[in-house]
Amino acid sequence: MQKKINIQNKKARFEYEILDVYTAGIKLSGTEIKSVRLSKARITESFCEFNEAGELFVINMFIEEYSHGSHYNHKPKSARKLLLNKRELKKLQKEIQNVGLTIIPIKLFMTDKGWAKLNIALCRGKKLHDKRETMKDRDSKRELARIKKDF
Repeated sequence: MQKKINIQNKKARFEYEILDVYTAGIKLSGTEIKSVRLSKARITESFCEFNEAGELFVINMFIEEYSHGSHYNHKPKSARKLLLNKRELKKLQKEIQNVGLTIIPIKLFMTDKGWAKLNIALCRGKKLHDKRETMKDRDSKRELARIKKDF
């Protein structure tokens, strides 16, 4: 039985307002997928960007070097291609150009077949007052949970 790989970007939900979520495959080399299976990856500072050919890449995603890899080991912070349908790629590219939104990775996980998938979200940045509102809601929910527990 394989252990569940679930690497999340918790900071993204606080920093951005999530509008739409997509699941994309990710193109990884042999040592990269082995490191991901060992949960040696971070997506906290990463973002997605289109190149000139219209392909979507995840930038600044950190995958630690594989410990048993030789000189064929990968670079920890290289750009990695995301695999989506052409229709989805065109829709995302149009949204980014026209509206000024951004694409942020939210969750990296493994499927039952052993493939690495990345949940990406079309996001709009939050303003300072929105972040304060989020913190206020979180504190009030925590306080309510404490009261319910004591009661």
